[in-house]
Amino acid sequence: MSDIPIHTTSIPIAKTGDVAHLINSRGVRNNYSKMIVLLALGGVFLDAYDLTTLSYGLQDVAKEFHLGSVLTGIVASAIVVGTFVGNLLGGWLTDKFGRYSIFMADMAFFVVSAIAAGLAPDVWVLIAARFLMGLGVGVDLPVAMSYLAEFSKFSGKGNKASRLAAWNPMWYLAATTCFLVIFCFYFLLPAQHIDWLWRASLIFGAVPALIIISVRSRFMNESPLWAANQGDFNKAADILTHSYGIKAHAAPQQEEAISGRTFEETGYSTETNTHSAISTKKVEIRQLFQPPYRQRTIVAAVMSFCISFEYTAINFFLPSILTEFLHVGVFGTITASLVLTALFGIPAAFLGMRLAWKCRTRSIAIVGFGLQFISFIGLAIVGQPHSETGTIIALILLGLWLFAEGFGPGAQMMVYPALSYPTGIRATGVGFARAFTCVAAGVALFILPMVQAAMGTNMFWVVSPVTIIPIIFLLVVKFEPTENDVDMTD
Repeated sequence: MSDIPIHTTSIPIAKTGDVAHLINSRGVRNNYSKMIVLLALGGVFLDAYDLTTLSYGLQDVAKEFHLGSVLTGIVASAIVVGTFVGNLLGGWLTDKFGRYSIFMADMAFFVVSAIAAGLAPDVWVLIAARFLMGLGVGVDLPVAMSYLAEFSKFSGKGNKASRLAAWNPMWYLAATTCFLVIFCFYFLLPAQHIDWLWRASLIFGAVPALIIISVRSRFMNESPLWAANQGDFNKAADILTHSYGIKAHAAPQQEEAISGRTFEETGYSTETNTHSAISTKKVEIRQLFQPPYRQRTIVAAVMSFCISFEYTAINFFLPSILTEFLHVGVFGTITASLVLTALFGIPAAFLGMRLAWKCRTRSIAIVGFGLQFISFIGLAIVGQPHSETGTIIALILLGLWLFAEGFGPGAQMMVYPALSYPTGIRATGVGFARAFTCVAAGVALFILPMVQAAMGTNMFWVVSPVTIIPIIFLLVVKFEPTENDVDMTD
């Protein structure tokens, strides 16, 4: 680790805010903290890849296992149920036992579930594997967002908001990669075994997880903010040195406090391994509903629900929407989905990172929701196009929705909760908000097929109000998460 510039003067730390101040104020640049951020984003990549994979293989699964509508629905919803449980449980576990141990356990979830799902001999093994995969997805996002927030400075280029917003382009990248992997296997698999397509793409999801596991020992550390929050300032100082090149030590009063406590009281090993730690602080979900966090929790939950509902409406039903617009088959639909994502979604997601660096989260989200409302109203008015001009307008409106999602709600839905709570309950808050995305997806998947069957493209009239609700909450609750570092002010 000789490439990390070490500050010669050792700085005392006596509280979590001291650690946050050092991370925010030191201009140290090294590859270790950046690699931790990259590995955390790698977890987000796995989330998106696994959630995308089966969406285009569900019909093949139903055909292979001779499934009726009920079992097909259970297969599709198993990962959503697992994600819901993982969100609530994973956030709490991450705040209770630390970021490193939960992240590493989560990677093992991805490997086991991907292989088990791809090799499933029957539908029940597939359902269990998809539920396990959902647990991994649900656990991963709270811990990944905690890493992104706690290994980044608060302001300037590459700040917390910008790196948190990076989850969105990573998500688009993973979804695009999933489509490309499907394309590759489509041409590589023998024609008589094209029904293996869904299995091959699922198993491939274990590859990035294995890569992350293989490099974990060299780069991954516990969060220094989490260690300090637990009262282990020696550990926090050690992590600051290894990951930032900031030489620090526990303040004398903290050394005395730690040395006067027994091993059972501190809950920490006397070893110097920066990975191992056991929390001594109680973590409760009810803290999210106590001042000053109650309003932030409500806004984050409303945003997550509404974003997920409209995202499901567009992305899950995009193939059928494009089929109506373009009158093409499955191959053409997948191609059109890739083109729209590449032209509108991915550039906007990177724009969202830049806007998060310079602009207020609430303002960006409000503008994005507003553009999505315009897009839905336009799609409802256009309806099913019967001319080339109408088709072009409909595709542009779909592109507008993707563009607004990329820089607006899609990017900011992680920035808001992750920067609304201090280290002690950050992952719990993110997990709680993310649980509402699962509820929204379940509601959307239950209601919208019936609405679409009855109304066709007029379903956009029904979906459009969902973009207005979060705007109202964001205007009423004035809290701006990028205004002050919550780890230094709360």
